[in-house]
Amino acid sequence: MVTSLSGTEASSLSLLSVACFGIVANSFHGDGEPLVVSFAFSGIAFAFTYCLIRWLGNAFMKAGLKGRDMLKPKQVEIPETMGAVCAVVYLFAIIVFIPFPFYKDIVAATSGGGNRDVMMKHQELETGRILHIFPHSKLASYLSAILSLQSVVLLGIGDDLFDIRWRHKFFIPAFASIPMLVVYFVDFGVTNVVVPMHLEGYLGKVVDLGWLYYAYMAAIAIFCPNSINILAGINGIEVSQSLVISFLLLINSVLSLHVAPSGPGPHPATDSHLFSIYLLLPFIGVSIALWWHNWYPAKVFVGDTYCYFAGMVFAIVGILGHFSKTLLLLFIPQIINFIYSAPQLFRLVPCPRHRLPRFHARSGLLEPSVTQWQHPPSAPLAWILKLLANLPLPLIKIDTNAKGNIVESTNLTILNLWLVWFGPMREDRLATAILAVQILSGFLGLFVRHELALWVFRQDNR
Repeated sequence: MVTSLSGTEASSLSLLSVACFGIVANSFHGDGEPLVVSFAFSGIAFAFTYCLIRWLGNAFMKAGLKGRDMLKPKQVEIPETMGAVCAVVYLFAIIVFIPFPFYKDIVAATSGGGNRDVMMKHQELETGRILHIFPHSKLASYLSAILSLQSVVLLGIGDDLFDIRWRHKFFIPAFASIPMLVVYFVDFGVTNVVVPMHLEGYLGKVVDLGWLYYAYMAAIAIFCPNSINILAGINGIEVSQSLVISFLLLINSVLSLHVAPSGPGPHPATDSHLFSIYLLLPFIGVSIALWWHNWYPAKVFVGDTYCYFAGMVFAIVGILGHFSKTLLLLFIPQIINFIYSAPQLFRLVPCPRHRLPRFHARSGLLEPSVTQWQHPPSAPLAWILKLLANLPLPLIKIDTNAKGNIVESTNLTILNLWLVWFGPMREDRLATAILAVQILSGFLGLFVRHELALWVFRQDNR
């Protein structure tokens, strides 16, 4: 791996950084402009991440953070766990960014700023002095997001270092989400869900789920990181799917802000969607820098750290942005992959340590990988597997011995399933095909959310 920047790269990144720092500095002369500053921080985060990935590659390899690319003719070792670099840069960017959304609250709307802006909330003290009420609830959302992200990044680094077993690490993101759930309970606390019109006669217009709603949000925090970690194994797929989801979430927030009804004050959903945008833009910046080095042929591996980090960003955006159901609509391929993988994840079907496709050295193409059956499956399970293998569009390939017993079957991931359906293909073509499915299903999810929601619910709760 090249560990230094070319002249063109160095000059381009320097110009980008200077321009972004100039935008940040200029924001102090106005009203803070947090959205513009967030774009600038995204550029700075991209430049820093790009440079650090190059500079730290050898250091990671000397520390033992390296891996072999098993889907190449020459299985050379390249740096691993580069997702930790992204996570650290992202956390620093968000921490430094925190004052900007509160610029008016800190400077413009306080008595020290001359009360020159219109105050939406204020209290008159006994002395008669009027002070702006600082929005501590908004600040708590940022701080809880940082705490949850720091916790899950530690999990990811621990997994990369010690290779924690799946059954041990599966529920850990739920513990990382506790700060976020506490803030949700204190500042929002709504556990009601709107009932579809067709069921209102049976359940009423809303149903209070109580503690089940918090269990649901904890499940979201568990699912998002693990689902990205499961749909992995080929160059660029983890970062690419995360980038697609983040852009779709960005589009969702922009659409929601654009159609929010106007009134004398900001719409209640405005702050939530701006919060989401502020978290997503720097994430996109660091992820593009990592994608640049991880796309086929990969020069670095992202490691489990990036998968957990990316998934927790999405969980935080969906929960604290109050659109967790929309988030699930954008995770359709991940949901399908989890359901399809469940028999192996829960040990109904033998599950090898690596389920990535198999590289055929002679053709240079990927083929579906298989798992070996040391003992024949039970009669009901064997019947189900043979049924799935004989469908017009088979969901699995099996191999039997002379007695008709199953001795091997393809691993249950949608990467292998795609190869079962369309035959061997190059690694980058497989990644591109899965991303096309992610994009199409994501836009379908946005269409359902923004165009078909009123067919089911009485009002659009943005």
